[in-house]
Amino acid sequence: MGWMHTARFLTTAPRLEFLPAHEHPEIAFVGRSNAGKSTCINTLTQQKRLAFASKTPGRTQSINLFSLGRQGITDAVLADLPGYGYAAVPKQDKVRWQQVMANYLVTRENLRGVVLLCDPRHGLTELDEILLEVIRPRVEQGLKFLVLLTKADKLNRVEAQKALSIMRLQAGGGEVRLFSALKKQGVEETAHLLWQWVHPAAEAAPGQ
Repeated sequence: MGWMHTARFLTTAPRLEFLPAHEHPEIAFVGRSNAGKSTCINTLTQQKRLAFASKTPGRTQSINLFSLGRQGITDAVLADLPGYGYAAVPKQDKVRWQQVMANYLVTRENLRGVVLLCDPRHGLTELDEILLEVIRPRVEQGLKFLVLLTKADKLNRVEAQKALSIMRLQAGGGEVRLFSALKKQGVEETAHLLWQWVHPAAEAAPGQ
């Protein structure tokens, strides 16, 4: 999906009040610090350094926005939210970012969808489950939600199917897919799904 490849850096915001107001649908990427979130974004957009993939998880401490749209015309925005749960981050920073993320997920008016990255070898953490509870009311109201089971190349077929089955029970109505940046598994399907989220009219139109 060439649409994802148009991603370009828009801005970074250490707090919600610094986020720019805009009318475009927004898709947020969230997940534990070592779940492969930055790698996933870079793979989907085919840009090696669009999202900062540090060898030290938890380094990203701001909300980073990337605009999407052909010919330089923005029609959607990706929001890369800070990874959570990494032990090396001071406790006060963890608490602050949990509050910032919760407020963003509850109050961001043009938020169209949420992508939760999860390493299936570890399953959902307590913080993942808290996040699910935070967005559940909005999902019930129509917010799109996808769980990507990252690093799927590290699972055999039986393990992958088991992980899918378990996560579908836990996802609270969201979609669940396997994803591997290394093997490019699930990349095209995920890109197309995100395109559908922000272009529902085009997807429903005849001949599309």
